[in-house]
Amino acid sequence: MKNVIVIKIGGSTFGSGDTTIEDIVALQKQGKSLVVVHGGGNAVTDWLKRLGVATKFVRGERVTDKPTLEVATAVLSGLVNKEITAAINVRGGRACGISGVDGALIESGVKNPDMGFVGAVVKVNPAVLEALLKAGLVPVVSPVSLYAIDRPADAPLLVNVNGDPVAGDIAAALKAARLVFLTDVAGIADASGKVLSRLSDKEVEALIASGVISGGMIPKVNACLQALKAGVKTRIIDGRKPHTLLKEIEGIDSGTTIYKEK
Repeated sequence: MKNVIVIKIGGSTFGSGDTTIEDIVALQKQGKSLVVVHGGGNAVTDWLKRLGVATKFVRGERVTDKPTLEVATAVLSGLVNKEITAAINVRGGRACGISGVDGALIESGVKNPDMGFVGAVVKVNPAVLEALLKAGLVPVVSPVSLYAIDRPADAPLLVNVNGDPVAGDIAAALKAARLVFLTDVAGIADASGKVLSRLSDKEVEALIASGVISGGMIPKVNACLQALKAGVKTRIIDGRKPHTLLKEIEGIDSGTTIYKEK
């Protein structure tokens, strides 16, 4: 399991003109062991609108009541997960779509009761991933997870977790060789907008404190910091560029490397 590459893809970089699926298939055929973790918040928002379910955001995070949780589960673990899995299989790869619920992969608790059923990862049980990888499959993981920690008797069995920390915690649990975030930016930039090729964990914390790293980049870099504790190489790259994932694995560097300061 030491040579596993964990790849986080988001809806903002995944589309009809994207080459990520093509790259995943190519890497699998090269013998690489890959785990794909996906988000899909935009798809959830679209379906909530279609179904007339009101949605509310607080500091960029969706408040998840029971109706919202049901839609998020159906969209993320159903439609989005199976579309990505199907796309890999149709192109000649071998993938299996699962969620954080399967095999109790991700055990979570509720992060903040005011946010509803938004989960925080407490424990990763990677046995299901290891079994799929040994079988030559690419696990495609939806971040909907098991509500296993301090769950009230009348609460749902599921929680919706941000895919970024799920990717970081899975990479740490597998002691993966690499964690790669495909994003819709060129990398982490400084206050002047210049992309930084390398950042230490301490520099990342300082950039968060100063507000230079903000919004949706915060959970990504925090996931990188979590993975770094297990010795995982962490990268944030531009998923909008053609074959950026293939180039990343081939060592053609772009984007930002986050490393642990000695």
